[in-house]
Amino acid sequence: MNDKNILPSDLARALLVGRVWRPAPVDGPSVVVVRHGEVFDITAVTPTVSDLLDRPDRVALAQSAAGESLGDVRALMAATLQGDDGPRLLAPCDLQPVKAAGVTFAISLLERMIEEEAGGDASRADDIRVRMQALIGSDLSRLRPGSPEAAKLKAGMVERGQWSQYLEVGIGPDAEIFSKTPAMASVGFGAQIGVLPESQWNNPEPEIVLAVDSRGDVVGATLGNDVNLRDIEGRSALLLTKAKDNNGSCAIGPFIRLFDDSFNMDSVRQADVSLRIEGADGFQLDGVSHMREISRDPLDLVRQACGAHHQYPDGFMLFLGTMFSPSQDRMGPGTGFTHKLGDRVVIASERIGALVNEVRLSTEIAPWTFGVRALYANLAKRGL
Repeated sequence: MNDKNILPSDLARALLVGRVWRPAPVDGPSVVVVRHGEVFDITAVTPTVSDLLDRPDRVALAQSAAGESLGDVRALMAATLQGDDGPRLLAPCDLQPVKAAGVTFAISLLERMIEEEAGGDASRADDIRVRMQALIGSDLSRLRPGSPEAAKLKAGMVERGQWSQYLEVGIGPDAEIFSKTPAMASVGFGAQIGVLPESQWNNPEPEIVLAVDSRGDVVGATLGNDVNLRDIEGRSALLLTKAKDNNGSCAIGPFIRLFDDSFNMDSVRQADVSLRIEGADGFQLDGVSHMREISRDPLDLVRQACGAHHQYPDGFMLFLGTMFSPSQDRMGPGTGFTHKLGDRVVIASERIGALVNEVRLSTEIAPWTFGVRALYANLAKRGL
């Protein structure tokens, strides 16, 4: 990773908004925008990112709102990675609940079925993978969820006694939409991400994350890591929350890129999302997800998440799912991939930038203590 991909390739045109923790006397989070590589604190104009994204003039505001300069964005990102005591980047969302769509790529569908049959035992994954591929006997990536062809495959699987709850949401009419983490719980660029001590089979999930306003309109996009504990979810789908929602298990950033004339939903549909894992043991893994291979259109996922059936008055963030479930053996044949403490995870997309985090235990990284009440108390103290 270098300056060429840590920020959007077209930075001069990109409208980036986010959050920065500012030390005393502010001692709290500030809403920031990036203009031509310079960071400006505009909290006095819009005290939360949720407020900013809900404004019809958000693009003009990001372009021209008066604010205090916090200096060069690259310097801020470097200081965040180094853990300096000064200002540092936070997750770019605040009051928005974080939702996630699961099993939206054919490859991730297969891996979820493997987890389910393996019961969380990584040593069984390779044999099950081969058998599953032969059993399904079709290219799942060509199936449109809810289509007659998908229904025919489902009927055949049911007849053979091989139906899976993951196939139901992978090719059925209803998407899996779950709550990833509460508002204010996400960590940002440069933060430590957490896995549970008892997990022996886990992985990152690199994804694009949509920023959606209170009306259900998509207003921007960023990157996310839906940290996943495969052994725990594989034991039972009812353990999804235990597998998905832990301290430091949701990373989002570095910034939300607002939709405008140069970046929109079609940009998201054509985006590639790369992943690099660098271990302290010298291990390295690279992969890439192509959004054009997603099985459900992002706007369909948004409609399934909100509407007459469910509203989000503060807006919400929506993970779109990943096609990347690493199976590369790390600790011997048949062991598959799992994180080791100290792994550096870099998720990048050319027109959004890069999200960088380090893997630690959820029980040992800094606890989550700054929630909605703390935010409001801090803003009130600052006269905002």
